[in-house]
Amino acid sequence: MSDSSLHAVHDNIHQRQSIGHLVEPAPNAEQLEMAFQAAMTAPDHHRLKPTHFIIVPPEQREAFGAVLADAIRDTGMQDEQQVDRVRNHPFRAPLLVLAVTRFQEHAKVPEFEQTLSTGAAIQNFLLSLQVQGFSTMWRSGAVVESQLFKQQLGLQAHDLISGIIYIGTAVKAIPPRHEIDTKANVSYWAP
Repeated sequence: MSDSSLHAVHDNIHQRQSIGHLVEPAPNAEQLEMAFQAAMTAPDHHRLKPTHFIIVPPEQREAFGAVLADAIRDTGMQDEQQVDRVRNHPFRAPLLVLAVTRFQEHAKVPEFEQTLSTGAAIQNFLLSLQVQGFSTMWRSGAVVESQLFKQQLGLQAHDLISGIIYIGTAVKAIPPRHEIDTKANVSYWAP
């Protein structure tokens, strides 16, 4: 790999940030498929493929907002202003994709490894979209715990909704991320 390619890869990783308000354009089918292909290269012990993606097309955002509102009520939310706020979340971006971990029984692959695999898949997905010129926001919150929400998505009770990914184009440029000092997060083991 050339130095310029190496720096381009690291710059893409280093500059990935969540953007809260996104507009058109969203990725087309080919661009989205490229991102899904990248996602599915994530580490996956015994190749169980626990990660599943559900696309919410732009024309389904209103209906999806109604499902979110019902789901947040299902978690015990009584404040109608908050319910309305959640109902409008899908309009923060032109395209939404849910990431789900569908746990599989396996003697050598515990659930936490399958969860981590989905997390790695999501990161690959986000980085692929970013290098293609799109911005994203990965969100979760109380709504992903709702059994009603899972039912509406056709999921099993034990499936884990690992997040809702908002995808589109940033309205404005955001400041670059500052250099990261890793000293507090990296240590050397010694016996």
